[in-house]
Amino acid sequence: MQRTRAPFRADHVGSLLRSARIKEARARREGGKISAAQLREIEDSEIRKIVHKQEEVGLRMATDGEYRRSWWHFDFLGQLTGCELYATEGIQFAGVTSRGESVRIVDKVDFPADHPMLGHFRFLKENTRVTPKMTVPSPSVLHFRGGRKGISKEVYPDLDGFFEDLGKTYRKIVKAFYDAGCRYLQFDDTVWAYLCSQAELDKAKARGEDISHLPEIYARVINYAIAERPADMVITTHVCRGNFRSTWISSGGYEPVAETLLGRINYDGYFLEYDSDRAGGFEPLRFLPKGNKVVVVGVVTSKTGTLESKDHVKRRIEEASKFVALDQLALSPQCGFASTEEGNILAEEEQWAKLRLVVEVANEVWGKT
Repeated sequence: MQRTRAPFRADHVGSLLRSARIKEARARREGGKISAAQLREIEDSEIRKIVHKQEEVGLRMATDGEYRRSWWHFDFLGQLTGCELYATEGIQFAGVTSRGESVRIVDKVDFPADHPMLGHFRFLKENTRVTPKMTVPSPSVLHFRGGRKGISKEVYPDLDGFFEDLGKTYRKIVKAFYDAGCRYLQFDDTVWAYLCSQAELDKAKARGEDISHLPEIYARVINYAIAERPADMVITTHVCRGNFRSTWISSGGYEPVAETLLGRINYDGYFLEYDSDRAGGFEPLRFLPKGNKVVVVGVVTSKTGTLESKDHVKRRIEEASKFVALDQLALSPQCGFASTEEGNILAEEEQWAKLRLVVEVANEVWGKT
């Protein structure tokens, strides 16, 4: 019952704790003490190490740990045509505020042929023996983060034109990564979790968003973006409730969005967070159609170093299997370990122990090949 196609029975969301050497190099680059080329050499070296480590723990996929990024989303979005990063108030998490940076739309949105993350993927592909996985923020993130206020009214007098361009841009993104050799692409997305949180819905409504239509709009844009992917390309999503220094933003089960997210959006797989009571129960998984789609249950937390017991993880998988066939389930940590370069509050060895646990449990539940 192991899978030869992504998402794999043992998988992970994408980001990994930045090594001390990476953090030091980025700080030195920021201070002008090393060149961009020198920083890249160090990044290359450290990425090779973590790719090897992922292979060593038994994973059948590997990412670059997002080692070249500061943020899981802004680095990518800020380098799209028509988008720019700017200083603003930080994002409020539970008990802590992030650095003050965001993205806004100042011109027609498009995907540049020389987007640097295409090169990031090529390097990963050249340096792994397993399936290279690329993560990018979902198109919905570009809209929801700033809403109407973050989109130039001169460029886009109405949002219909923006969403049309957004879908076309992401269709180009899918094709560009496929042409670069990517067969496993993931759209990371906080928005669907926010749509399950009354507090976040209230904030969106207060800034003028028509929240009743957002799920339908996002579903249409995503389906358009991925509609032409070739048969040998897998596209998944990770639905996140916020991940900064082991804290979070939103709470609420998936019930309000599950029918649309699982049943109407044509993803191949869904990485869903199930490491705390804030996620609600597994009942919304009943909306997953029978067939080839896979839910990757994140019942191993990336927010603390405490290692779950195998029995606990297996019980959680069994609970999920009451609503989805075991063959349509897989296992991963609930989120990345470092959605921003600061990283979550746990040690690197604790991170690797979590990933070993995921591999070992998956082998015991679904059989080892």
